[in-house]
Amino acid sequence: MNKLSRLLTILAMTAAIPMAAHAIGSAQAKESAAAQKPAAGAMADGEVKKIDKDAGKMTIKHGPLVNLDMPPMTMVFRVKDAAMLDQVKPGDQIKFSVEKIDGALTVTALQAGK
Repeated sequence: MNKLSRLLTILAMTAAIPMAAHAIGSAQAKESAAAQKPAAGAMADGEVKKIDKDAGKMTIKHGPLVNLDMPPMTMVFRVKDAAMLDQVKPGDQIKFSVEKIDGALTVTALQAGK
């Protein structure tokens, strides 16, 4: 029984080494991918189409939103700060950051005029 116990211990250790190496490699791959992903607040180009101050929203025709992996389109966004809506008017070219906050796409930063 002693030889059998030693054999099982050796087999268990031999199997654990590749599994540990795989776990380390996976963690390093995730860190590398996170480092290459654009920052959450990356600025995108857009054009203000409509402002709804009562709802705290604005419609923006935008280029790609890289941080959200979203193609160019026109859509309505909530704004984090209602004062942002006073900085722009329909037709203005803007740079803006958008993040998903509480399930809603929200403009978190806004620069009028590119």
